[in-house]
Amino acid sequence: MVTISFFSYTSNKHWAFKQMYFAKSILKKTPGLKFYKLLGTGAGAGFSLFPDFSTYSILCVWDDSKSANDFINNSEHSTEISKKAFSRNDYFLKPIKSHGKWDGINPFNVYDSNFDKNKSVAIITRATLNFTKLIEFWNSVPKASNAIKNAKGVLWFKGIGELPFIQQATFSIWENLESVTNFAYKDLNHSEIVKKTKKRNWYKEDLFSRFVIIDKKTKIFNN
Repeated sequence: MVTISFFSYTSNKHWAFKQMYFAKSILKKTPGLKFYKLLGTGAGAGFSLFPDFSTYSILCVWDDSKSANDFINNSEHSTEISKKAFSRNDYFLKPIKSHGKWDGINPFNVYDSNFDKNKSVAIITRATLNFTKLIEFWNSVPKASNAIKNAKGVLWFKGIGELPFIQQATFSIWENLESVTNFAYKDLNHSEIVKKTKKRNWYKEDLFSRFVIIDKKTKIFNN
């Protein structure tokens, strides 16, 4: 089971920023948690040089769905979020395809390739950039963002990342697998960027993963 949660704040933004460090102590002792990343987000959509200080995210890989639900519903972390955040959105994901590495491993086990092709699909792409390629990469960002923004079948997308400028990712939601495939292989702007990425050796490490969205839960706290 994989979950990715987005927390939105209208106040308590300084507290939220500090959780990028302090939440680690809670997550390290969470039962059933195999892998996690505390993530900031980019302003606007897709990659962005400018952070969104009103939205933060946690990506988690769990032993099972019970561990995921216990953390989201009952943990110390979730209790604190309910007191500080305006809202949270939790996506429950099943990996269907994943290649590449994140911190030297691929954290997403692919459990089953037999799934309903009409279900909504989520995509996570992430990369650690080569330091000498930062300017080239960021100069190409507007074109990449416009490509996904104008793609047919994309429902929502958000830039996420661990470190500004260097470790970047995108989480996107699509109507179905066909819409993802069409974008990946038929969109000329996207194809051009992928070819340029490989030719120019922008990434030190990268990962591309697809998921079926099993469930989504939204909570409004009004803090």
